[in-house]
Amino acid sequence: MKELLITTHELWLETLMASFMARQTENKRTLDEFSDILWRHFTWIEHELIERGIEYDYNRNTIPIKVERLSVIVADIVRRMNEMEMRLIQCDDAALRDRIRTDLEYMRFALGKLPDEPVEAFSMKRRYREIDLGKEATDALTLFLFEESYKEYELIMIYNYLKAHSDDAFLIRVFQILIDESFFHLRSFCEMMAEMGILGVPRVIHESLYKVSDIEKFLLDGIEEEIAAKDQCRELSAAVASESEELAKFFDFINYQENYHIELMREAAAHYAESRRDG
Repeated sequence: MKELLITTHELWLETLMASFMARQTENKRTLDEFSDILWRHFTWIEHELIERGIEYDYNRNTIPIKVERLSVIVADIVRRMNEMEMRLIQCDDAALRDRIRTDLEYMRFALGKLPDEPVEAFSMKRRYREIDLGKEATDALTLFLFEESYKEYELIMIYNYLKAHSDDAFLIRVFQILIDESFFHLRSFCEMMAEMGILGVPRVIHESLYKVSDIEKFLLDGIEEEIAAKDQCRELSAAVASESEELAKFFDFINYQENYHIELMREAAAHYAESRRDG
């Protein structure tokens, strides 16, 4: 069953990355929707592992995605789907097994109908749309996107693990909001990276980051990280402001979103501390 989780993890992430490569609207929509379905598969399989008392982690293999044509990565996604289907024998839940199998059957069919297109997500042009940025601003934007896309993937996995192992409705709600927010940020940053020709797969996350022993400390430390992220957004907004109002406004927008994340984490830390005292 652990092998099935790894296969699903890799398939979900590769499909998500492929959605950023696609430029044609229908290709992008299909790949994005399928990545959402595969993420749900991942969480359902994870729940089965927890129910069966099986220890697991989020380790995975590296995922090569650098291609020149979309059809190449789509073919690899189909290959991974075939591998996932073969591993479904590890799943004891017949209803879940049948749901995933029929999903895979349809997704393979639909992927076979996608039109091919060239991929520019690895061109290294380092230019966003038609915006002319100087070297200093371009370097700052490039570094920010790499660091923050990796961070958002890490946060998705960390909050998902904490949510999966919690039975506290308040914390589950907070973790789900933070997962959703991190998905939005990851998609936004990776779309920009693909446009600039610098798309990359986030690095594998070490299990010490999500197998948290002290949730209150994790949340309080996370608040400090969010405050640091706000500073980074402000600095980047200032760096590009004279050359692109659009980018400056976008990073101000991300900066302001962090305020709510911080408040949610404060509430969650206080709730967790109180529940421990009452327990």
